[in-house]
Amino acid sequence: MNIKRYMMRVVLPIVFIALPTGLMAADSVRIGFVTTLTTPAGVIGTDMKNSVELALEHIGNKMGGLDVELIIEDDGFKPDIGKQKTDKLVKQDDVDFVTGFIWSHVLLASRQSALDAGKFLISANAGPSKMAGALCHENFFSTSWQNDQTPMAMGEYLTQQGVKSLYIMVPNYAAGKDMLSGTESTFQGEVVGKDLTKWGADAQLDFSAELAKAKASGAEGLFVFYPGKAGGAFLRQYQQAGLQDELPLYSVFTVDSISLPRFQDAEMSGVLGSRMAMFWSPDLDTPGNRRFVSAYLEKHGRYPSFYGAQSYDAIMLIHSAVEAVGGNLDDKDGIRAALKAANFESVRGPYTYGNNHMPIQNFYIREVVEDEAGRWTTRIVDTVFENHQDPYASECKM
Repeated sequence: MNIKRYMMRVVLPIVFIALPTGLMAADSVRIGFVTTLTTPAGVIGTDMKNSVELALEHIGNKMGGLDVELIIEDDGFKPDIGKQKTDKLVKQDDVDFVTGFIWSHVLLASRQSALDAGKFLISANAGPSKMAGALCHENFFSTSWQNDQTPMAMGEYLTQQGVKSLYIMVPNYAAGKDMLSGTESTFQGEVVGKDLTKWGADAQLDFSAELAKAKASGAEGLFVFYPGKAGGAFLRQYQQAGLQDELPLYSVFTVDSISLPRFQDAEMSGVLGSRMAMFWSPDLDTPGNRRFVSAYLEKHGRYPSFYGAQSYDAIMLIHSAVEAVGGNLDDKDGIRAALKAANFESVRGPYTYGNNHMPIQNFYIREVVEDEAGRWTTRIVDTVFENHQDPYASECKM
């Protein structure tokens, strides 16, 4: 026998058998989570990270019989870095899902990297109008809200309360502009003034000039949106100016469970009784929320924020989809259908998805109160919208 021909007959089958190994079933679910862990905004990212890790504990770090591999990346509060980190998750780590995203401008910069690669992209916070409308995508979902919805609820509440005039302050970036348009779309009184302040890593933190203008405007209320460190700076200056008895404060995404312990330590009593709009609150009485809030309190000694609630839900939504396809991550259609079904115990209770994959859900008014243990927190005092759909769904062609 020709030895050379014999060797070829032996080698060729080995090569043939080795080729399909890339098609073997996955042995883990890989989830990339993009958030902000550095800069002063890192307190938000830490709350999200804590909540994601808690969700994974609650499901035993398993989805559809597969182990979960979580890869967390820090966007540094910058769109270009967020895109770089998303590229890394998609190309180098080959994740199955990309989630997280606090900031609308970071999500907008990163969306194409994830979606063009065929990954599922799930926002755990940011909800820019473009993503709900013209840029909607079959593989994009949100576990939070579209940016306009929460301020729309506040605008509606102010109208119901008979507020006739309003001064508005928001940061000058995509979400700030959405908050402005959302409030104006439902508030039936007069907006007597508005300021869009500098945002980003070097965001404006001195609001004395704007507060003076707001006071001089004669407005019956002041509406603000200042997440993270900017919110703390604003509220300190608002109280120092003695405006709480002169210019009532209404806010979204400014007073939360991250900032309240700091406000309490600083004895900023002007925060007590202030009201804000939100789809969720720690006191929301649903099975998923009771489990989440009690476990978070026990583990971290404070209440979780809405950022954490949405991040917890992002993991639980992914879990429900992977379970639905029995861990078959190649079944993209099945995963997509399961994501849209939202068949899991959300912290907010049952909700549905619109055609643009934004949640259709309730929105509430929350008030800052002191709980039985003396901790400052929020409680729901009114329901403004039931099963509310964002205003950009009609622009989505799905």
